[in-house]
Amino acid sequence: MQFSKSTDYALHALIHLAQAESHKNIGVRELSTILSVSESYLSKIMAKMRKDGIVRAVPGVKGGYELAKSAENITFLEVIQAIEGRQQMFECSNLNSKQHQLLAELNRTERSTKTKTTDRGECLVKKVMDGAEQHLHQYLREHTIQSVLDQAIKHCGHSTNKK
Repeated sequence: MQFSKSTDYALHALIHLAQAESHKNIGVRELSTILSVSESYLSKIMAKMRKDGIVRAVPGVKGGYELAKSAENITFLEVIQAIEGRQQMFECSNLNSKQHQLLAELNRTERSTKTKTTDRGECLVKKVMDGAEQHLHQYLREHTIQSVLDQAIKHCGHSTNKK
């Protein structure tokens, strides 16, 4: 599994916005220079985050972007979902294979023996993958833009401003 470069740029852009002085927005040109990415590419990333309510656009000559909510309320998961989408990471593509049917039958037999019930069977591989995805989502929910800034302060001694 690999996240796109867009997610990387989005997270780093948010960290720069969170470090900005209170109520100071940063223009796309400045952010694109800081991140070494084209303005048009970064504009598309920022538009996705604006659509999801993570940042807001400030119009005008001195306009730009600012956080739409505090850095402590922006989780890594919501940023990743804004950029990558909200689809499941794994879909079972072998539902009709003989191996899958055998695994489903074994699972159904085991479960009905233990619980005296029957069900239609499920993809055991998907069950494992869904569990892993749930753990990943929980981990990403626990980490915020502010938690990264707090870690930087702890390790480097730099100060940041909370929005």
